Amino acid sequence: MARQGSDAFSGPAGPGAQSAALPPVPGPAPRRSELLAALSLAIDLGLGQPMEHMMRATLLGLRIAEALDVDQEVRERIYYANLLAWIGCHADSFELAALFGDDIGFRFDYYLIDATGLPMLSMMVRHTAADLPGGQRAVARARFIATARSSVRDLISSHCTSAGRLAARVGLDESLPVILAHTFERWDGRGLPAGRSGVQIPLEMRIAQLADTVEVHLRTAGLDGAVAMARARRGTQFDPALADLFCARAAELAHGLLEADPWPRVLDSAPRDAALAGAELDSVLEAMGDFADLKSPWTIGHSRAVAALAAGAAASYGLGADETRVLRQAGWVHDLGRMGVSNALWDAPGELSGIQREHLDMYPLLSERVLARVPGMRRVGQVAGAHRERLDGSGYPLGRTASELDPSQRLIAAVDAYQTYLEPRPHRAALDARAAGLRLRAEADSGRLEARSVEAVLVAAAGAGGRLPGAGPGGLTAREIEVLRLLCRGMDHQKIAAALVISPKTVRNHIEHIYLKTGAANRVSATLFALENGLWDREAR
Repeated sequence: MARQGSDAFSGPAGPGAQSAALPPVPGPAPRRSELLAALSLAIDLGLGQPMEHMMRATLLGLRIAEALDVDQEVRERIYYANLLAWIGCHADSFELAALFGDDIGFRFDYYLIDATGLPMLSMMVRHTAADLPGGQRAVARARFIATARSSVRDLISSHCTSAGRLAARVGLDESLPVILAHTFERWDGRGLPAGRSGVQIPLEMRIAQLADTVEVHLRTAGLDGAVAMARARRGTQFDPALADLFCARAAELAHGLLEADPWPRVLDSAPRDAALAGAELDSVLEAMGDFADLKSPWTIGHSRAVAALAAGAAASYGLGADETRVLRQAGWVHDLGRMGVSNALWDAPGELSGIQREHLDMYPLLSERVLARVPGMRRVGQVAGAHRERLDGSGYPLGRTASELDPSQRLIAAVDAYQTYLEPRPHRAALDARAAGLRLRAEADSGRLEARSVEAVLVAAAGAGGRLPGAGPGGLTAREIEVLRLLCRGMDHQKIAAALVISPKTVRNHIEHIYLKTGAANRVSATLFALENGLWDREAR
């Protein structure tokens, strides 16, 4: 029987062994530009593109900017607009998958069409209910066609809102959220959410739109194919002047773009910034963890909880300050690789096939690869990438055994396992603290988790603080906080009403009040408000 979810393992129990020695603590602190370049690699995964897609698009965008001879301030905005144009793409994955099945496959196909009118509608219909039998598929597609524009507008509004919030969270210039809000606008005015056209769209975004799409076509169809695409979409999706510039100088602008490693060139082109340390570094890493958790309502707040529990468990385990800091940081960013797996798998209520499971099992390795590109985060990446490994070799992605896992890697595995047991998943209910502790000890008894790590986790969990207060920022009432927490879990009006034994109309009124008080416009922005203000409590009833 195939395993389901990211918290189930199979395999024979094996004896423990002496753990590997701790590697040296990393040297230089990372720069913001390095962390955001790493974040762009995770964004690539969510787009169905190979890592470094957005980095190559950034280089192309900067070359276009140089050809236009724009000033330095504009170039700096072009840099981050290109690198992080799709920073909001993960936040609507749950809703996107509910409509179109494979959210990553949908985004990949988006690049292949001039996304408006009949081509866009045809693509959406093709993805709608693709896994249902013929009759049910036809009904579902007819229902979607009737509501297509409003459904897509809601999705894009959600994307733009979350993109702006996340850009602000990672410390970008206040002009970037405004620029990112135009990601889906078009030169011809047929885009969303506001239908802006022409030069109403900021130059930075017009360049980012062209560079992003051209890079995909350069890689998949060659220079001639990219030129043909840009020429076909000039004046519709793209600024005609920018499209003409690219077509006229395509060979020059694309020279070496696909051959050389873009990482050093992108960082050499980054706006000047200092290394991050202390609270400033923690704030960016915490935002990156929230970024990963927004992939699915089932994982909201998971990375924050793992980071906090890992730091407490490190103290119980007896690790020093440096390695405790590594564990906390690894807790925040250990799930970045989730971006590379479709929500069709993360949110599946049933069992996964063997091939699906193999695909899912690679996500910790993707997390490690993303973090390894930043010299100051390599040790954090080593710990983060091992959070699903087990002492007996039955874990994933590499099936490492006890002798290959150092104390911090053993500890992060126990922390993540315990925290995951406390959280519901589509295929199972959450465990309470006592049941989660018993299951964790059973894993130690079977030789899969280290007994010392398990006890350190349980000591830290027992010493954690109590419940959150019943009222919070923005003047939210206790009942509104209850509704907000259920909304964060992806529940609709009917399910919230059933859970709280109130009417759907009352739920709608509460949600309207929540949005008014918090300034949120949708589930994603309300979730970010809950996380940022300490109102998220997965176990609250």
